Amino acid sequence: MFGATSVGVGAIVGGGILALAGVAFATTGPSAILAFGLNGVIAVLTALSFAEMASKFPESGGTYTFSRKVLSVESAFTVGWVVWFASIVAAVLYAIGFGSFATLLMSELYSTQGSVPSWLGEPWSVPAVSIATTVGIGAMMTFRSSGGGAWINVAKVAVFSVLIVGGFWALSEQSVLKTTQELRPFLASGWGGLIQAMGYSFIALQGFDLIAAVGGEVREPAKNIPRAMLLSLVIALLIYLPLLFVLTTVGTDSSQNIRELAASDPEAVVALAAKHYLGTSGYWLVLIAAVLSMFSALQANLFAASRIALAMSRDNTLPAALSRLASGSNSPWVSVLVTIALVCLLIQILPNLAAAGAASSLIFLVTFAIAHWLSILVRQRCVIAPPPFRVPGYPFVPVVGGAACLALAVFQGIAVPEAGIIAVMWLALGGLLFLSLFARRARLTDVSNIASHPELSRLRGNSPLVLVPIANPNNARAMIALADTLVPAALGRVLVQTVVVAPPDWDPVANHRPSAQLHSVMNEILHASSSLGVRCETLTTVSPEPMQEIARVADLHQCQSVLLGLSEITAEARDTPLEGLLGQLSSDVVVLRAPKDWQLDQSQQILVPVGGRGGHDYLLTRLLSSLSREQQRQVKFLRVIPTDTLRSDQKRIRKELDRTTRANAGRVCEREIVISNDPIQTIVDRAGEAGLIILGAQRLGPRRKLFGNFTRKVALESNCPVIIISRRG
Repeated sequence: MFGATSVGVGAIVGGGILALAGVAFATTGPSAILAFGLNGVIAVLTALSFAEMASKFPESGGTYTFSRKVLSVESAFTVGWVVWFASIVAAVLYAIGFGSFATLLMSELYSTQGSVPSWLGEPWSVPAVSIATTVGIGAMMTFRSSGGGAWINVAKVAVFSVLIVGGFWALSEQSVLKTTQELRPFLASGWGGLIQAMGYSFIALQGFDLIAAVGGEVREPAKNIPRAMLLSLVIALLIYLPLLFVLTTVGTDSSQNIRELAASDPEAVVALAAKHYLGTSGYWLVLIAAVLSMFSALQANLFAASRIALAMSRDNTLPAALSRLASGSNSPWVSVLVTIALVCLLIQILPNLAAAGAASSLIFLVTFAIAHWLSILVRQRCVIAPPPFRVPGYPFVPVVGGAACLALAVFQGIAVPEAGIIAVMWLALGGLLFLSLFARRARLTDVSNIASHPELSRLRGNSPLVLVPIANPNNARAMIALADTLVPAALGRVLVQTVVVAPPDWDPVANHRPSAQLHSVMNEILHASSSLGVRCETLTTVSPEPMQEIARVADLHQCQSVLLGLSEITAEARDTPLEGLLGQLSSDVVVLRAPKDWQLDQSQQILVPVGGRGGHDYLLTRLLSSLSREQQRQVKFLRVIPTDTLRSDQKRIRKELDRTTRANAGRVCEREIVISNDPIQTIVDRAGEAGLIILGAQRLGPRRKLFGNFTRKVALESNCPVIIISRRG
């Protein structure tokens, strides 16, 4: 908890108040104290929502991780992309702030000795110090997995404590009349000015969210993340509010009040006010506090930004190389280096730091509002496994907190239009990169995550339905077991359909055969569902055209998947009724051909022959992840190539197979290339008796799908079960 709190304290305490106290005082006068206090209330409400979700999802990534669990992969990328940018820009601002105060401190130290080096006055000195410090922090972060800067935090809190204690000492020697005069007029610009000051200064309390961004590295996260968030905010407010009070009451002489002092020099108001009541030592204390604060805030934002990039890369919404970890420290060194490089680049090229900072503030406020909304969705959808930490006063806390964050974001967008422009430009760039580079792999990874962790379907508001038409009683057990694997009963629905095939003028009294067939099938369905513990629903309809009836029911119930059984297959047949059904269905289709009495848990090995062309990637990924969710299976991707294949083509095919494996499986699996002129026999031999072969249906057009010659021959010659898949559409 101490380390997690250090991340929050490092990001919050110091830099914000030193940079924004002057703006707040100039805008609203002494009521800047109230502005910071109200912002503190909003921040605490937001931290509570963050804490609930961080306890439910104790992984690095912060708001991005929460979005990935609850929203679509495209929405999650958008949130992660802008939060990463906001953290990087915040790091840029703190890096430049550190460079400015560090060079000023060095100039003051040299001036006490009589001569100041000329290079300290050069325009390049501040960027040079900023970049050197950023690179140094990055180098440390690549060798150790920490970022709180604990001892620096202790030092700066001690310095601020001296400033506060000294202020109250001066206040004790001042008359009550003088103190009350300094607090008048309290609302110098009315309530409108107070709201403006809140909008300008809210970002001074940003930083508690960085604890969630590094949540994957916090021990006992369900307990320590909520405590660290609230504790870091409490520490910040216990420093900010008393400091603002003493700056207001004893920070000026009788010739001007705090608002006038802030209006004349907003950036130096804290230093000037401290110098007034503590003398030169107060000025030096502020400089020391500024250097320590900017350094720790820079370190915390770099640490959090690199972890956001790490979380995104693991989901393939950013390049996978960013998830590489150092062998000793497990630090994501590539993510750290990329983040450091972007910060150093922006230090040199960013033309308008004020607008960039406002854009960062705007993005954080919007994502805070999104976090409140997500916390409501999580509370509503996590019925089975609710978050360990739950927000008190629900739904008041997320509703009020979200509305307040959104209102401040709107104010920020109106007050600084450039902020909105920068945010939109960054979003546009991210959209282009996602669609052109990351979309396919990110969506495949998302499909795999949902199949491996079915609770994600419920978190996203989905209750998937799989339709299982059963006509052969011998297939009932295998079909229901596979359906439950695709859609677990606790998170979706399995609808078993039986079709009574009878003519339109069927008389059940005169013709008992359809009823007897139905009775036999229903007995096996009930026995299988009871023995497997699958609570499936059943639907019986009567139709002379069973395939059309299956298509009608699948469309009526908007089924995510349709699971079909295949009893007979021949080498020559084309456009069979079952293949005609494939063209009518808009759902994903899984066709199972299995020996009598086959059980799903018997197939420990899964063989996936590939021919170099995809088309069923998303369904294949979902199926493989579902099959491996509760039972470890050996998955092998197999490519059979002719004996006359050139070496150059073999090398290219190997790379293609590696890409296909990574994209479809997303896990450790075997890859094999076999040189043979008999691919059918090779596949049958590799599958063995305990295997399971997964093949794809051949798509000839939008509404025409066939099993294909290759699929037919494999199914005919193999003794093991075969699954044929056809992606929706």
